[in-house]
Amino acid sequence: MTGKRDRWAELTGGRAGEQYARRFARLAESGHDIHGEAAFCDALLEPAARVLDAGCGTGRVAIRLAELGHRCTGVDVDSSMLAVARREAPAQEWLLGDLARTDSLGLEPDFDLVLAAGNVIPLLAAGTEADVIGQLSALLRPGGLLVTGMGLDAAHLPLTEAPFGLADFDEWCVRAGLALRRRYATWSGDPYVPGCGYAVSVHVGPAREGGVA
Repeated sequence: MTGKRDRWAELTGGRAGEQYARRFARLAESGHDIHGEAAFCDALLEPAARVLDAGCGTGRVAIRLAELGHRCTGVDVDSSMLAVARREAPAQEWLLGDLARTDSLGLEPDFDLVLAAGNVIPLLAAGTEADVIGQLSALLRPGGLLVTGMGLDAAHLPLTEAPFGLADFDEWCVRAGLALRRRYATWSGDPYVPGCGYAVSVHVGPAREGGVA
């Protein structure tokens, strides 16, 4: 999320970390697979890849990717979420920061994959979406991947309506030098069908500075 008054902060007040963690703990205890995002990303990566979990929340995805052998950094603006992540995986790198200002975090542009799952993009502050995508794209190594998952309607969002359309998102990605590789309807890889309400998108960054993916 971003440090401005983002939609996530409006929903939670920045104090949802423990509640969020308990929710996924209950899902895991009831037999649900809570690692779909991590499995999806792992299938795209070479061993020991460098991954940035943007809007990492309590660290659920980044922790699982680290267990699978990848080198993961998590960034979030919600300190209550990061408190859980740091408690669960103190050896991992967790950064408190604004996704619209990742250039201020001292991160090297060497990530094989940048992930923005859990409706991170729709829950940004209005008007910052294009800037955030540009910042995340700039952190990719040449040919690296931006993977996003987001609801496209009220049924798939904690909002009364979607704040933007998929065409807007794709335009922001193009402006950031990203090219759409594949799009799915779920983290399980179900085919995307227009109107299905959710999109998991895999964009690839430029192959070289100033080049075309």
